[in-house]
Amino acid sequence: MTSEQIFRQIEKKRSFLCVGLDTDIRKTPACLAGAEDPQYEFNKAIVDATAEYAVCYKPNLAFYEENGTKGWESFEKTCRYIRDNYPDIFIIADAKRGDIGNTSNMYARAFFEKGLVDAVTLSPYMGRDTVEPFFGYEGKWAVILALTSNPSADDFEMQKLENGRRVYEEVLETSSKWGSADNTMYVVGATKAFMLDGIRKIVPDHFLLVPGVGAQGGSLHDVAAYGMNKKCGLLVNSSRGIIYADSSERFAEVAGEKAREVRNEMDKLLKAYL
Repeated sequence: MTSEQIFRQIEKKRSFLCVGLDTDIRKTPACLAGAEDPQYEFNKAIVDATAEYAVCYKPNLAFYEENGTKGWESFEKTCRYIRDNYPDIFIIADAKRGDIGNTSNMYARAFFEKGLVDAVTLSPYMGRDTVEPFFGYEGKWAVILALTSNPSADDFEMQKLENGRRVYEEVLETSSKWGSADNTMYVVGATKAFMLDGIRKIVPDHFLLVPGVGAQGGSLHDVAAYGMNKKCGLLVNSSRGIIYADSSERFAEVAGEKAREVRNEMDKLLKAYL
Protein backbone atom coordinates (compact mmCIF):
# COMPACT_ATOMS: atom_id res chain seq x y z
CA MET A 1 0.00 0.00 0.00
CA THR A 2 1.37 3.43 -0.93
CA SER A 3 1.12 6.63 1.05
CA GLU A 4 -1.32 7.92 -1.57
CA GLN A 5 -3.59 4.91 -1.01
CA ILE A 6 -3.53 5.53 2.72
CA PHE A 7 -4.39 9.17 2.16
CA ARG A 8 -7.31 8.22 -0.09
CA GLN A 9 -8.72 6.10 2.72
CA ILE A 10 -8.31 9.03 5.11
CA GLU A 11 -10.22 11.28 2.70
CA LYS A 12 -12.93 8.68 2.13
CA LYS A 13 -13.56 7.93 5.80
CA ARG A 14 -12.73 11.43 7.08
CA SER A 15 -10.58 9.69 9.66
CA PHE A 16 -6.96 8.97 10.51
CA LEU A 17 -7.83 6.54 13.27
CA CYS A 18 -5.73 3.50 14.02
CA VAL A 19 -7.41 1.06 16.42
CA GLY A 20 -4.92 -0.79 18.58
CA LEU A 21 -5.82 -4.43 19.07
CA ASP A 22 -4.03 -4.82 22.41
CA THR A 23 -6.28 -7.73 23.23
CA ASP A 24 -5.60 -9.00 26.74
CA ILE A 25 -7.14 -12.44 27.15
CA ARG A 26 -7.78 -11.64 30.82
CA LYS A 27 -10.04 -8.75 29.82
CA THR A 28 -12.14 -10.69 27.34
CA PRO A 29 -15.84 -10.09 28.13
CA ALA A 30 -17.57 -12.91 29.97
CA CYS A 31 -19.95 -13.42 27.05
CA LEU A 32 -17.02 -14.83 25.03
CA ALA A 33 -15.79 -17.20 27.74
CA GLY A 34 -17.14 -20.28 25.96
CA ALA A 35 -15.68 -19.45 22.55
CA GLU A 36 -13.02 -21.71 21.06
CA ASP A 37 -10.78 -18.69 20.46
CA PRO A 38 -12.08 -15.77 22.57
CA GLN A 39 -9.18 -13.50 21.62
CA TYR A 40 -9.98 -13.83 17.93
CA GLU A 41 -13.74 -13.58 18.47
CA PHE A 42 -13.21 -10.38 20.47
CA ASN A 43 -11.02 -8.91 17.71
CA LYS A 44 -13.48 -9.92 15.01
CA ALA A 45 -16.35 -8.19 16.81
CA ILE A 46 -14.26 -5.05 17.44
CA VAL A 47 -13.15 -4.90 13.81
CA ASP A 48 -16.69 -5.28 12.47
CA ALA A 49 -17.88 -2.52 14.81
CA THR A 50 -15.08 -0.04 14.04
CA ALA A 51 -14.06 -0.68 10.42
CA GLU A 52 -16.35 2.08 9.19
CA TYR A 53 -14.29 4.62 11.14
CA ALA A 54 -10.76 3.18 11.12
CA VAL A 55 -8.12 3.35 8.39
CA CYS A 56 -5.68 1.16 10.30
CA TYR A 57 -5.49 -1.66 12.84
CA LYS A 58 -2.46 -2.30 15.03
CA PRO A 59 -2.31 -5.66 16.81
CA ASN A 60 0.28 -5.54 19.60
CA LEU A 61 2.23 -8.81 19.36
CA ALA A 62 2.96 -9.02 23.09
CA PHE A 63 -0.71 -9.70 23.79
CA TYR A 64 -0.63 -12.66 21.40
CA GLU A 65 2.85 -14.06 21.98
CA GLU A 66 2.16 -14.51 25.69
CA ASN A 67 -0.35 -17.21 24.71
CA GLY A 68 2.20 -19.20 22.70
CA THR A 69 1.16 -20.90 19.48
CA LYS A 70 -2.53 -20.35 20.22
CA GLY A 71 -1.92 -16.61 20.54
CA TRP A 72 0.01 -16.50 17.26
CA GLU A 73 -2.86 -18.33 15.58
CA SER A 74 -5.26 -15.71 16.97
CA PHE A 75 -3.04 -12.96 15.56
CA GLU A 76 -2.89 -14.62 12.12
CA LYS A 77 -6.65 -15.24 12.05
CA THR A 78 -7.29 -11.62 13.03
CA CYS A 79 -5.07 -10.29 10.24
CA ARG A 80 -6.62 -12.61 7.67
CA TYR A 81 -10.13 -11.60 8.75
CA ILE A 82 -9.26 -7.93 8.20
CA ARG A 83 -7.61 -8.74 4.86
CA ASP A 84 -10.57 -10.77 3.63
CA ASN A 85 -13.32 -8.42 4.78
CA TYR A 86 -11.73 -4.95 4.83
CA PRO A 87 -8.86 -5.15 2.31
CA ASP A 88 -8.35 -1.37 2.12
CA ILE A 89 -7.49 -1.08 5.82
CA PHE A 90 -3.80 -0.78 6.70
CA ILE A 91 -2.45 -3.32 9.23
CA ILE A 92 0.57 -2.67 11.45
CA ALA A 93 2.16 -5.44 13.48
CA ASP A 94 3.30 -3.70 16.64
CA ALA A 95 6.25 -6.03 17.19
CA LYS A 96 9.14 -3.60 17.87
CA ARG A 97 11.67 -5.90 16.27
CA GLY A 98 15.30 -4.90 15.75
CA ASP A 99 18.31 -7.16 15.29
CA ILE A 100 21.28 -7.86 13.02
CA GLY A 101 20.63 -8.13 9.31
CA ASN A 102 20.16 -11.88 8.88
CA THR A 103 17.81 -12.02 11.87
CA SER A 104 15.86 -8.99 10.67
CA ASN A 105 15.54 -10.70 7.31
CA MET A 106 13.78 -13.60 9.05
CA TYR A 107 11.46 -11.19 10.88
CA ALA A 108 10.59 -9.49 7.59
CA ARG A 109 9.83 -12.85 5.99
CA ALA A 110 7.66 -13.91 8.93
CA PHE A 111 5.45 -10.84 8.69
CA PHE A 112 5.46 -10.01 5.00
CA GLU A 113 5.74 -13.22 2.96
CA LYS A 114 2.43 -14.54 4.30
CA GLY A 115 0.74 -11.25 3.46
CA LEU A 116 -0.40 -10.80 7.05
CA VAL A 117 0.40 -7.12 7.56
CA ASP A 118 1.43 -3.96 5.74
CA ALA A 119 3.95 -2.73 8.29
CA VAL A 120 6.02 -3.66 11.34
CA THR A 121 7.23 -1.42 14.17
CA LEU A 122 11.02 -1.51 14.50
CA SER A 123 13.72 -0.35 16.87
CA PRO A 124 16.51 1.35 14.86
CA TYR A 125 19.14 1.43 17.59
CA MET A 126 21.35 -1.30 16.06
CA GLY A 127 21.54 0.66 12.82
CA ARG A 128 20.56 0.42 9.18
CA ASP A 129 20.84 -3.35 8.78
CA THR A 130 18.12 -3.87 11.39
CA VAL A 131 15.63 -2.01 9.18
CA GLU A 132 16.79 -2.56 5.61
CA PRO A 133 15.36 -6.09 5.11
CA PHE A 134 11.86 -4.69 5.58
CA PHE A 135 12.35 -2.45 2.53
CA GLY A 136 12.71 -5.51 0.29
CA TYR A 137 8.96 -6.00 -0.02
CA GLU A 138 7.01 -3.77 -2.38
CA GLY A 139 4.16 -1.94 -0.70
CA LYS A 140 5.36 -2.82 2.81
CA TRP A 141 6.49 -0.41 5.50
CA ALA A 142 9.00 -0.03 8.31
CA VAL A 143 7.56 1.91 11.26
CA ILE A 144 10.58 3.21 13.16
CA LEU A 145 10.55 4.18 16.82
CA ALA A 146 11.58 7.83 17.12
CA LEU A 147 10.07 9.72 20.06
CA THR A 148 7.96 7.43 22.20
CA SER A 149 5.36 8.29 24.84
CA ASN A 150 6.60 6.11 27.72
CA PRO A 151 7.90 7.95 30.84
CA SER A 152 11.47 6.66 30.58
CA ALA A 153 11.89 7.59 26.90
CA ASP A 154 14.06 10.47 28.12
CA ASP A 155 16.72 7.97 29.27
CA PHE A 156 18.01 7.82 25.69
CA GLU A 157 15.79 9.54 23.14
CA MET A 158 16.16 13.04 24.59
CA GLN A 159 19.90 12.88 25.24
CA LYS A 160 21.86 15.60 23.42
CA LEU A 161 24.70 14.59 21.10
CA GLU A 162 27.91 16.48 20.34
CA ASN A 163 26.43 17.78 17.09
CA GLY A 164 23.66 19.49 19.09
CA ARG A 165 20.90 17.12 18.03
CA ARG A 166 18.99 14.93 20.40
CA VAL A 167 19.10 11.18 19.84
CA TYR A 168 15.57 11.01 18.40
CA GLU A 169 16.41 13.79 15.93
CA GLU A 170 19.49 11.88 14.80
CA VAL A 171 17.34 8.77 14.34
CA LEU A 172 14.91 10.72 12.17
CA GLU A 173 17.59 12.44 10.09
CA THR A 174 19.68 9.32 9.50
CA SER A 175 16.94 6.76 8.95
CA SER A 176 14.97 9.01 6.60
CA LYS A 177 17.78 8.39 4.08
CA TRP A 178 17.38 4.59 4.30
CA GLY A 179 13.95 4.41 2.72
CA SER A 180 11.33 6.87 1.51
CA ALA A 181 8.04 8.46 2.49
CA ASP A 182 6.38 5.51 0.73
CA ASN A 183 7.89 2.81 2.94
CA THR A 184 8.89 4.46 6.22
CA MET A 185 6.80 5.81 9.08
CA TYR A 186 7.82 7.04 12.52
CA VAL A 187 6.39 6.45 15.96
CA VAL A 188 5.94 9.74 17.80
CA GLY A 189 4.01 9.82 21.08
CA ALA A 190 0.98 12.09 21.43
CA THR A 191 2.11 13.10 24.93
CA LYS A 192 4.94 15.02 23.20
CA ALA A 193 2.70 16.59 20.56
CA PHE A 194 4.30 20.05 20.81
CA MET A 195 7.54 18.51 19.49
CA LEU A 196 5.86 17.39 16.29
CA ASP A 197 6.51 20.79 14.74
CA GLY A 198 10.27 20.23 14.93
CA ILE A 199 9.89 16.64 13.75
CA ARG A 200 8.04 17.86 10.68
CA LYS A 201 11.06 19.99 9.79
CA ILE A 202 13.13 16.79 9.54
CA VAL A 203 10.53 14.46 7.98
CA PRO A 204 7.91 16.72 6.36
CA ASP A 205 6.35 14.09 4.10
CA HIS A 206 6.46 10.89 6.15
CA PHE A 207 3.48 9.37 7.93
CA LEU A 208 3.68 9.45 11.72
CA LEU A 209 2.12 6.74 13.87
CA VAL A 210 0.98 8.52 17.02
CA PRO A 211 0.07 6.51 20.13
CA GLY A 212 -0.87 8.03 23.45
CA VAL A 213 -4.20 9.72 22.65
CA GLY A 214 -6.98 8.89 25.09
CA ALA A 215 -6.00 6.74 28.05
CA GLN A 216 -2.42 8.09 28.05
CA GLY A 217 -3.59 11.70 28.04
CA GLY A 218 -2.41 12.93 24.64
CA SER A 219 -4.41 15.64 22.86
CA LEU A 220 -5.78 14.82 19.41
CA HIS A 221 -6.15 18.52 18.66
CA ASP A 222 -2.50 19.22 19.50
CA VAL A 223 -1.31 16.27 17.42
CA ALA A 224 -3.19 17.63 14.39
CA ALA A 225 -2.11 21.23 14.97
CA TYR A 226 1.60 20.39 15.20
CA GLY A 227 1.88 17.24 13.11
CA MET A 228 -0.53 17.26 10.18
CA ASN A 229 0.97 17.80 6.73
CA LYS A 230 -0.65 18.47 3.35
CA LYS A 231 -1.78 14.83 3.07
CA CYS A 232 -2.65 14.44 6.73
CA GLY A 233 0.47 12.34 7.42
CA LEU A 234 -0.93 10.98 10.68
CA LEU A 235 -2.23 7.67 11.94
CA VAL A 236 -3.41 8.28 15.49
CA ASN A 237 -3.76 5.15 17.58
CA SER A 238 -6.34 4.51 20.26
CA SER A 239 -6.43 1.15 22.03
CA ARG A 240 -7.90 0.94 25.53
CA GLY A 241 -10.23 3.90 25.05
CA ILE A 242 -12.03 2.02 22.28
CA ILE A 243 -11.65 -1.73 22.69
CA TYR A 244 -12.16 -1.76 26.48
CA ALA A 245 -14.81 0.95 26.67
CA ASP A 246 -17.35 -1.68 27.78
CA SER A 247 -17.09 -5.23 29.12
CA SER A 248 -20.71 -6.32 28.76
CA GLU A 249 -22.37 -8.05 25.83
CA ARG A 250 -22.46 -4.59 24.23
CA PHE A 251 -18.64 -4.32 24.15
CA ALA A 252 -18.43 -4.18 20.34
CA GLU A 253 -21.34 -1.77 19.97
CA VAL A 254 -19.80 0.61 22.51
CA ALA A 255 -16.39 0.31 20.82
CA GLY A 256 -18.04 1.37 17.58
CA GLU A 257 -19.61 4.35 19.30
CA LYS A 258 -16.25 5.43 20.72
CA ALA A 259 -14.56 5.01 17.34
CA ARG A 260 -17.27 7.11 15.73
CA GLU A 261 -16.73 9.87 18.31
CA VAL A 262 -13.00 9.94 17.53
CA ARG A 263 -13.70 9.91 13.78
CA ASN A 264 -16.08 12.84 14.11
CA GLU A 265 -13.41 14.85 15.91
CA MET A 266 -10.87 13.88 13.26
CA ASP A 267 -13.24 15.02 10.53
CA LYS A 268 -13.34 18.49 12.12
CA LEU A 269 -9.54 18.59 12.32
CA LEU A 270 -9.14 17.50 8.70
CA LYS A 271 -11.45 20.34 7.66
CA ALA A 272 -9.48 22.79 9.80
CA TYR A 273 -5.95 21.86 8.77
CA LEU A 274 -6.18 20.43 5.23
